[in-house]
Amino acid sequence: MKKIIYSEQSPEAIGAYSQAVKAGDFLYVSGQIALDQITGKLKMNTIAEEVECVLKNLCEVLKSGGAEPKDVIKCSIFLSDMALFSQVNTYYAQVFGELSPARETVAVSELPKGVRVEISAIAYLPLKS
Repeated sequence: MKKIIYSEQSPEAIGAYSQAVKAGDFLYVSGQIALDQITGKLKMNTIAEEVECVLKNLCEVLKSGGAEPKDVIKCSIFLSDMALFSQVNTYYAQVFGELSPARETVAVSELPKGVRVEISAIAYLPLKS
């Protein structure tokens, strides 16, 4: 059984996909970018501002699905340039802490709306289903 998850605190999906889908004990969160939920505009003045917005959006969708960062077991990070890795990692570590989930980080040629960072996640919720 699957359930579509929607957060009013995170920007709406910009394509034919859901913000997240809960299936059994798992929550699959679609890639989040630095769209400000209130203004609908990108927050990209600095890489810090961009990553903080991406992680805020990700956490809001997790929350709507009954999860929090400690429940995340896997993240995928997409970067427009691998030179951004250490900066992104700094802010990522602040959200996920010492028990960070498994992840991969890949550089891609282009991301939606010209952003530099996109992050998706999978959370495991066996006691919260």
